[in-house]
Amino acid sequence: MSKLYCDNDKHGYQCDFPISEAYNSAVKDLVRRSYGEFGGKWEDFVFKSEFDFIKKEDILGIESNLLDFGYKFEPSAMSSPRERPDAYKASDLYDEDFSFEHEEAPTSSVDKNGLELCGVGDNVVSHDSNFRGTALYVRTIDKVLECLEGVAEGTIAIVDDSGGTLTAPVLQHFSGVLCAGGTARSHLAILTREYNIPCLMNVKLKGIKDGDQLELEVTAQSKTAEDYDAGRDVTANVWRLHSN
Repeated sequence: MSKLYCDNDKHGYQCDFPISEAYNSAVKDLVRRSYGEFGGKWEDFVFKSEFDFIKKEDILGIESNLLDFGYKFEPSAMSSPRERPDAYKASDLYDEDFSFEHEEAPTSSVDKNGLELCGVGDNVVSHDSNFRGTALYVRTIDKVLECLEGVAEGTIAIVDDSGGTLTAPVLQHFSGVLCAGGTARSHLAILTREYNIPCLMNVKLKGIKDGDQLELEVTAQSKTAEDYDAGRDVTANVWRLHSN
């Protein structure tokens, strides 16, 4: 069988992920066989004849062989598992029953005021009173498009994107924001401050679902750059409301 440059490279690379290594190895074997059948110079094979010897069906066959063993690819785009559920692992982005389940989220049973502690976060701006509203996970472009058609008053958006890119078109329509990443200095935090939207960043939540009634402790001290630099634990609570 013909050899490729990578076969003789003393600095040859092997992928740490088994499925990627299996796929790459199968592609290399295909190229070796095809180059051997060609029988000419490498540069002529690459620039003139590669499509005569390597067909689309060959590449699809490699993928099919991997999938036949029960493997599924990790999705790199939200659309992948929806368009090809046979080939990609399921994503929780479209799970209507989804909830963040952070291991370090503090929780407690319902107190006498009907408040159940479900997590904490870094308060961006200290307000005069706590804020109450309805939880809504906004984690996909589809959900953003839905929000463009209208957002109910009192909606608290729960998001992953601390940069604010995903939610930028609808951010001003939310009444509150909980973000699973970032800090009080992240771009999303800056935007919510400009819109005067109560916001907690770097939230650790457990058990909160779409439609839950929440109270955000935005009267808590806002977390400053000095707090982050000193590693001080300055947090605000997130409660779920229960009828007494």
